[in-house]
Amino acid sequence: MVLFSRLALVAALLITPAAHADTRPTAKLVRCSQGDCLLIRGTRSSPATRITINDRAVEASGGRGWKVRVPVAAVRGLASPFARTLDVAVIDAAGQVERRESVRLPVGLMGHTTELASLVVRAR
Repeated sequence: MVLFSRLALVAALLITPAAHADTRPTAKLVRCSQGDCLLIRGTRSSPATRITINDRAVEASGGRGWKVRVPVAAVRGLASPFARTLDVAVIDAAGQVERRESVRLPVGLMGHTTELASLVVRAR
């Protein structure tokens, strides 16, 4: 019985850090009042910290678990064409960077589309 309780304790200690290991910000495409928006979520130590995306301050809602909705048109203004990531930073009240992470953008978000005047399809 003692061996079982020790094994259970070791297993619990090994599993606990894994549950909190992935606290990187995430981004996904959502619908909003402006059309399509990028929803970026992350964590911070205090609600008093500021969030910047590519070194531009954004208004984040929430407490320690924050989120930002940015219209896709604004994201295209923040990032370079064909960008695959955004740089998200959490800045404390003293102006020091607490965390700086790269957030992967949804595939094809920053790509450009080509408008076709016509398309010819032939069967052989």
